[in-house]
Amino acid sequence: MNTQPNLWEYCLQSEDSGQKYLSILLHKFHFSLKLLQRLKQGERVWVNGKFTYLTTRGKEGETLSIQLFSDEEANIVGEDLPLDILYEDEYLLAVSKPVGQVVHPTHRYLTNTLGNAVIGYWERNGEHRLYRPIHRIDRNTSGVVIIAKNQFAHQQLAWQLERGHIVKRYFGFVEGVVSDQEGIIDDPIGFAPDSFIKRQVQPDGMPARTHFRVLHRYPNATFLEFILETGRTHQIRVHCENFGYPLLGDDLYGGDTTLLSRQALHSSVYAFLHPVTGLPLVIRAPFPKDLRELITKLKQGATSL
Repeated sequence: MNTQPNLWEYCLQSEDSGQKYLSILLHKFHFSLKLLQRLKQGERVWVNGKFTYLTTRGKEGETLSIQLFSDEEANIVGEDLPLDILYEDEYLLAVSKPVGQVVHPTHRYLTNTLGNAVIGYWERNGEHRLYRPIHRIDRNTSGVVIIAKNQFAHQQLAWQLERGHIVKRYFGFVEGVVSDQEGIIDDPIGFAPDSFIKRQVQPDGMPARTHFRVLHRYPNATFLEFILETGRTHQIRVHCENFGYPLLGDDLYGGDTTLLSRQALHSSVYAFLHPVTGLPLVIRAPFPKDLRELITKLKQGATSL
């Protein structure tokens, strides 16, 4: 498969013979119908170097080529802000988001967001793209955020995310000493009454599953690894509160703020298949300074819990 910028290629195999190119792209490579419609209108599909229709039936040995969209007008104002880049290629940008920064501009946060920083970075490099984060993390959660550079990469990763094929690993520090070495919290989550922000465990909520494993126990706190099966808003924070061990610093969900003024939660690792090459890709974000300092304090027994 070709990995030139914005050019996707595939050599048809024996099982592809007789199938429409539309069917191959839709079912074998999970192209979305929306993207296929755009490709059709833009005459961006070729076979052996010649324009073809998506309804044409393929033959073994043919080279199917797709010219992906690259330049698109950004819908976010770019700003010259710090950007901690963990990985970048023609299709993906992975960054480590700092504490206090919102992933996407909202009516409350129009500037200084990660979106403003990414668009500004691309603009300075002469690139014109839409801002397409694959996922979001809370403003006061630090760590990995994956951004797709085009519509194809975005829909490929969204397909993996929806089917649980992306491993999302978080680290967090909770109040109290968790006795179980590992376990699964399987409690549905919905909106808390009279709140547009806070969530809670409730029987009629959306399904939510969090795997946890103890990494270290302190006298009055526990260092945990979390792996998410689902991606509900505030999922780890809500599950920890309901479990009886709120995250340190998480005042919204009952956490003590003496040692830390934000939830002690870090998006540490995202592992998935590259949307074009299909090769495994693991993105890691190192611990930020405030969590390293928290570890020192916990080792020294500094806690008011």
